[in-house]
Amino acid sequence: MSGDRVGELMAAIPRAAHWRLASLPEVLTDIEIDELLRSFDQPFPSHRRAFAMTRCLIDLGLRSSEVVNLRLEDINWADGTIRLIGTKGRRADVLPLPSATGSAIAVYLREERPQTSNRAIFVRHVAPYDEPIEKGVVRRAVLAGYRRCGWTRTGVHILRHSVASRLLRTGVPMKDIADVLRHRSLDTSAIYAKVDLTSLAAVALPWPGSAS
Repeated sequence: MSGDRVGELMAAIPRAAHWRLASLPEVLTDIEIDELLRSFDQPFPSHRRAFAMTRCLIDLGLRSSEVVNLRLEDINWADGTIRLIGTKGRRADVLPLPSATGSAIAVYLREERPQTSNRAIFVRHVAPYDEPIEKGVVRRAVLAGYRRCGWTRTGVHILRHSVASRLLRTGVPMKDIADVLRHRSLDTSAIYAKVDLTSLAAVALPWPGSAS
């Protein structure tokens, strides 16, 4: 094979392997999470709704669609639980409702939510009022929080990743993390193991020839 036959040379170069779960998910640090939550302290239109929705994402690892689908009857205030219906797998899941999340939702319901017969927790604040929000409302609320923090991030799913990373760092088993995130397969949750750099360093093999 001559050196000037570039096409044949290119074909002979092995392709780089693209391993599943190869990329690390972006996550927020605990300090960044606190900063984001504090960005909702300043008053702005619908700030109580925005804060309550963001707490659902940060504290419960909800998807935007799950926030939209929350209904008044899904919260059991006496038991301190929240029910998710219409999640992936089309089954109902019941999760503990953290006090901070419940408090944010309660303040929104009491002080900001319009009077409406709609049973959705999060409803429109502009006409037509008697309708639930759409996923775009959740996304815009989170991205506005990013901007107030001076960040250029654009992904809402970062908050869900951060929940998994936080649970993993505190020693929660992978099976329990999968249950919290409503993953039907542990493989889906396995990607988050790679962001636990402390644990990975403890089991990493030394490079051949390097000092152990």
